[in-house]
Parts: sequence; structure tokens; C-alpha cells
Amino acid sequence: MDERAMAPIGNCRGSTVFRSRSHAAGGAARAGPSPAAVPPPCSLPSRPVLALRSPAAARSVVPMEAGAEAEPLLPPRRWRAGRGLRRERGGARSAAEDGAGADNDLYINQAIVFIEDAIQYRSINHRVDSKSLWLYRWYYSRTCQWILSLTITVILALAFVEEPSSLTVTSDVRYRLPAWNPPCGLTEGLELLCFLLFVADVSVKSYLIGWKEFWKNKWLMAYILTLIVSLADWIVSLSFFCKESVRIRRILRPFFLLQNSSMMKKTLKSINSTLPEMASVLLLLAVHLSLFTMFAMLLFARTKDNQQDKEWVAYFRNLPDSLTSLLVLLTTANNPDVMIPAYSKNRAYSIFFILFTVLGNLFLMNLLTAIIYNQFRGYLLKSVQSSLFRRRLGIRAAFEVLSSLKETPASAQQSCASVGALLQVLQKAEMDSRCKQAIVTSLKVYSCDQLSAAQFQKLFEELDRDAIKQHPPSPEYQSHFMQKMQFAFGHPCFGYLGNVVALANIISICVVLVMDADKQPSERDDFFLGAINCFFILYYLLEMLLKILAMGLKRYLSYPSNRFDGLLTVILLILEIATFAVYGFPHPGWRPEFMGLLSLWDMVRLVNMLIVFRFLRIIPNMKFMALVVTTLLDLVKNLRAFAGILVVVFYAFAITGIMLFKGAVVPLGNTSAANTTRDNVTLQCGTYEQLEYWPNNFDDFAAAVVTLWDVMVVNNWQVFLDAFSRYSSPWAKIYFVAWWLISSVIWVNLFVALLLENFIHKWDRRCQRESLSGIEYQRTVELMFSRI
Repeated sequence: MDERAMAPIGNCRGSTVFRSRSHAAGGAARAGPSPAAVPPPCSLPSRPVLALRSPAAARSVVPMEAGAEAEPLLPPRRWRAGRGLRRERGGARSAAEDGAGADNDLYINQAIVFIEDAIQYRSINHRVDSKSLWLYRWYYSRTCQWILSLTITVILALAFVEEPSSLTVTSDVRYRLPAWNPPCGLTEGLELLCFLLFVADVSVKSYLIGWKEFWKNKWLMAYILTLIVSLADWIVSLSFFCKESVRIRRILRPFFLLQNSSMMKKTLKSINSTLPEMASVLLLLAVHLSLFTMFAMLLFARTKDNQQDKEWVAYFRNLPDSLTSLLVLLTTANNPDVMIPAYSKNRAYSIFFILFTVLGNLFLMNLLTAIIYNQFRGYLLKSVQSSLFRRRLGIRAAFEVLSSLKETPASAQQSCASVGALLQVLQKAEMDSRCKQAIVTSLKVYSCDQLSAAQFQKLFEELDRDAIKQHPPSPEYQSHFMQKMQFAFGHPCFGYLGNVVALANIISICVVLVMDADKQPSERDDFFLGAINCFFILYYLLEMLLKILAMGLKRYLSYPSNRFDGLLTVILLILEIATFAVYGFPHPGWRPEFMGLLSLWDMVRLVNMLIVFRFLRIIPNMKFMALVVTTLLDLVKNLRAFAGILVVVFYAFAITGIMLFKGAVVPLGNTSAANTTRDNVTLQCGTYEQLEYWPNNFDDFAAAVVTLWDVMVVNNWQVFLDAFSRYSSPWAKIYFVAWWLISSVIWVNLFVALLLENFIHKWDRRCQRESLSGIEYQRTVELMFSRI
């Protein structure tokens, strides 16, 4: 439903009647009194409102066609009064009043669901009768959603266990032992259980949105189709006693993750919206690659001089090899190797390769990044606005149902909601306790018992605000000496002193490591390093205790940097005590034999690694570094949608790679790869065999994922192109080029776009140069990934 196409044209008691903007401009409303006949209501925001059916109908929110009017939320006040829906003055409750009481309970439950929809940015386009509301809240409860998430995790994780199993120590084809494969029926039973839960999931979703909306929802129809194909493939698998080589349902598994995340769907839609612009640049890139390929084949054509033909033999023997060589050069993975044979004959040949790299890598690839950033940023803003509109729509729908309660004064000519009813809704709704408390506190400010639509909407603006953490107060000491101690050890300079001491600790560790770098373990004396560690750990413990004394335990723990610092200090203290208990105190010639779980050198190394990690405490004290780290942490928290899409793509390509290349790589033998010959030909430097890339294969799922990661990084990815073309088929290059395009070109550029967006807005906020729209956009960008 396009809610933005609806505009208010009049008011009934407890309802707002809408029509399309085109009708509002050219005709009168077909339902409800005209605006001139009704006194103006309390100030209502000019936002579209989705009207609900009357309680006597099958209460579901039904989408309206453009130009059609919505049914009123409740019948007009005079109609209800004429039907005997008033209270009896004598105090006795009539049957009509009992029905009205039941309607009141229904309206309260509807308001609760609409508020929860607004909190989670969900659409209110679903059934709202009493049974459906109970089912809806149960479906979106934490327990149910946790079960659904666990089911998705289990069915995705089956790829690590089922044949070919990844349960081996190494993936190197030379040393890998036969993996344990589960018996037929074990993983298939888990799959069937997951499929049954997915069937229940899609059934509940389809029921809640209604039959008409189901046929409009392409994701649900694809969900059902995926389940049908998966179940059919599952039956085929059992009929072959799990011996079939191709399982289609494995490739379809990532869809279950994809359809369960609205943000991942938004991201896919964003990528789809950028495809036309990306296609134009990719087409230009293809033209650039093709033209230079033809030039290269003409420049480095075969001649009678064998010495001059080195470039032709190695890189430009035929069209596929020429295209592959220049495509790899586009990523600079084989630079300057591809240029050296020709460049050694004539320095002028370098102009060709430099020109190709400048035009392709520096201009076209970066232009693609700019286009993706620009298009994605625009769609991101629209997505955020759409989500915020859905939140406001849910809040307004809650106001509409609360304004129709029986407690509302019958003489009121404006839509108002009862404060008591809102408190009842807040008590039952699942929302953040901070927001709930803030709304309840704001309600106490209002003197009247009724809220207008504007007041109601303003109350829930608290949902869009970030929590401002209040640190507990410091303890108040009566002693003058303790007050001075508190001032001294609670001062920022004491923290700066701790940073200086931590830096001195790092420098001392570096000096000792440099001095002992070339020594054998039997020649190493751990006395000096052990004594240094003992001294600095005691200082860290003293610093932590003094800070707790000055700030109090609660205030000390309220700062994340203090929790990080204190946790590492406690771990270091425990390790140091354990070292002393096992190996004694440090002394000259301190080199005891191996005792316990770890040797003395292992214990010292572990302590030193934690000390180095503890040095990160300086980051909050360096503003620019803190800004960069904050941006990275926000990305880690907010990148669930992008990480989810990357998981989907990784999973699908890994399963496809297993189907195509499982068992393709065969080890040559136990001799050194540097001296190995195959078919009486010595292996060239830089090949798969000579570099000993044997662990990178597609013999199991975990190995396939690591191999795809190595290709995505594009360092030496030409080695994989060459190796799998030789071991399987020359057409294998298409698989790796497709993976490079999707992962390294598209997804990495999307990641760069999001990184730039986060950093630019944080930098603008730091420099205080934001416009009003910039402030609003900053707030929404920070919030949208965490809850949508």
C-alpha cells in the first residue's frame, strides 16, 4: 500500500477518513462529513493514517488502492449513540456495554501491537483480530525469533558436517586424513526438522498478512517455492541413500537467511537499483579490456626470435590467455610480472602496461566505486525515511484505536487518546525500559487526561533518541586526606600517567625481544622479562585499586575503558601468580624445564601479548584515533545486513565450487615442490604447486570458504585461475571471474560506501558543521541497522 498517496479529508468521532490526493483536489469525500461541517479537531500532523475495519468485521489491515477511501476505524459517534452504545445511567451494564468492553480490550491489544510494530519498524499491514494479535505477538516474541534464528544457523552449519565433511585438522591434500562423515539419515533428519519449522514459519506469515497480500509478496512465494524444491531434493537424496553427488537444496539454504532479514532485503534492493549505473561502467571496463587485449596480441605476436617471444609464450599465446593476463593486471595482482619479458627487451613496452593500468585501475575502477557510493547513499536515505515513516504510521495507528475507546468523552469533537489507556498499553508492550520510563515521565507533565494526535506522536519521539548514559556519582569522603586522594587519583592526569607507564612497558618488551631474537630457547634467560612483567603488573593492579578508591566501584565499572583495563589487569595478575606458583620467582638464569600445561616461555609470551593488547587503552585519549575506532566499532555493530549478504554469497559459491572442483586438485608426491617435476617438466616459479597452495581447494566446505576469501583479496589470484584451469577445465576461469566481480568489485565497494558514509557524518559532527537535515540523517543512519 502506498500510504503517502492518502490525504485526510474529514473527521468522524474516533476516525479519520482518507482519500487520494487526486480526489481531494477534484471532488468531495464519499464518506464522512465535509471539513466545513465539522469543527476543526485538535492539532493533527499532516501524516497519512491507515484506517482499520470496524470490530464487527474480520479485523485486518487491508491495503487500499490509489484513489479509494479507507473504511472508518469506528462508526461515527452519533451512530454508536443511536445503537445503544452509551452507558446506562442507573449503573447496570447492558449487553451492548459488554460488547463495548470487549471492543475496548481488543483496541488495547491492537494499540500494543502497533506500538511494537513502530519500535521494530514493522509494517502494520496484518490481521488485527484478537486471535491474530495473539499469534502475531507470539510469532515476533524473542523466544520464537530465537528459535527461528537457531534453525537458520543449524541448517547453514550442516555444510561443515555433511559429506564432504570439514572435520579434519588440515585441508592440505597431501596430509589430510580421511574425514568422518555422518551416516545417512543423521543430517537429513536435522534438515527435515528445519524444513518443518520453515513450513510453520511461512504458514504463520502468510496467514497474518492475509490471502490478498500473500499473492503480492514475492518473497513469501519464493520462500514456498524454495521449500518445495528443497523437500523434493531431500526425498531424492534419501532414495539414493545419500550417495548422490549434486544436492540442489544446499545452494538454496542461504535463502532462508536472506528472507528472514528485512535489512538484507533492503540492501539487495539497493544493489539492484545501482545495477544499471554499474552495468554502464562494467561495459566500459569490458570495452577497455577487449581493446587492450587486441592491442596486446598485435604487439606481442609470435615472431621467429624465440628470445623475443617470451611475452607471447607466457601471457599472450591466445585470446583466453590474453584476456586473463590483462584482467589480472587490472587488479595489479601480476604487476610487474606480466610486463617484465617485454620490458627487458624494450623499455617503450612499459607505456602500454602503464596506460592500461591507469585507465582501468585508477579511473574506471574508482569511478565504479564513486557510482556505487552515490547510488547506494541515495537509496540508503530513502530506506531510512521509509522506515521512519513506518514507525510514525504505527504510532498513529495506535493513537487511532486508543481514541476509539469507550472512556473517551462522548462530547469531544476531536480525536483524543486517554492517558490511562496509554499507560495500560505501555505496561504490556515490549520496549526498552529507558524509553518506557521516559514516556511515562513525559506523561506526568500533561495536566489533562486526554492526548491529541500531535502530543501522542511527540511522546514516542523518545524512540529515535540515543540513550545518554548517566554515570553513578563518586563516593563522598569525610576525611580531608581521602578527599585529596580522590582528587589526585580521579584526575585525568593520573590516567595519562598510566598510559605513559604502559608505553614504557611496551618499549621494554620490544627491547628484550630484539635482543633475544636470534637466541636458541636453551640460551634464553627469562629473568629480565619476567622481572619487568612483575613490576608493571603490580603497577597496573595498584592503578586499578586507586581508581576504584577515587571513583567508587560502580562508577569505575560504568566506563568501558575501565572495564577493559580492569579485566586485563585481573587476567595478567592470575597468569603471573600461576607462573610464580609453577616456576618460582624470577632470578638470573631463570630457565626451568617444562612443567604444567605451558612452558615458562609460553606463559611469558601470553602475558606479554595481553600487555600489548592492554596498550589499546590509550585510544579514548586520542580524539582522532578514537573517532576512527568508533567508526569501525559502529560498522561492526551495524553491518549485520552486509555481513549477511556476504555469508549468502560465500555459501552459494562455496557449495557451487564443491560441486565443480571437489577432488580436482591431486598432490604430486612427497618431494619438495621447488624441485618437483611433472611430465618431465620443472614447475615454474609462482605456480600453484611451487607456492604449495595445496590447502586451498574445494574438497570440503571450510576449505572452499578460505579459498574464496583468498581469491576475493585478489593477491596471487591468477595462481588459482591457472591451477584450476589445468586441474579441471579452462572454463573454470568463468567461476573465479564471477566471484571476483561479485565479491571484490561489488561487495567491497558497497562496504567502502558504507564506511565513507559513517566516517563522513561522524567527522562532520565532530567539526560541528552539520546542517539540520544532516543531523537528522546522521541520527537515522546510526539507528537503522541496529533494529530494522
